[in-house]
Amino acid sequence: MAYDQEVRTAVRRSYVNERLALAAAAEKHKVTYATARTWKRKTKTNGDDWDKARSATRMAEGGIGEMTSQVIEDFALLFLTTIADIKKADDLDPIKKAEALSRLSDAYSKTMKAASTGSPQIARLSIAMEVLQELAVFIRKHSPDDLPRFSAILDPFGQHITKVMA
Repeated sequence: MAYDQEVRTAVRRSYVNERLALAAAAEKHKVTYATARTWKRKTKTNGDDWDKARSATRMAEGGIGEMTSQVIEDFALLFLTTIADIKKADDLDPIKKAEALSRLSDAYSKTMKAASTGSPQIARLSIAMEVLQELAVFIRKHSPDDLPRFSAILDPFGQHITKVMA
């Protein structure tokens, strides 16, 4: 089905300005997700990157605090995806998985610490992550056999503490 430019613009506006998920923006304007995804991909090759426009719009609306939130949100999504990938990696032994999680936790802690200057909530989460990182180092040094259990507990606890401390 052919769509006119007005529908394409409306989908883009919903995605960029309203920050709807692409599927939701497509549904709102009665377009299939595959069509919206194709438009998004094609316009990017022509210099109109919807994701960059979306980020720029969000930053422009909210100043430095909103920009910090955007960076943290993007990093958190990457963080969770990486944790899921580590958990699925059957070729890694439990010690290597725990070490990878520890390194990831370190990166998270440093990112949160850098962002904490703009937000007291982020500062609290940063401290919590630093404590968890130190606990991982302590367990690795003093009780390495417990690393697999620690690794299994860390993810659900991290989600819990984020809700409690936010």
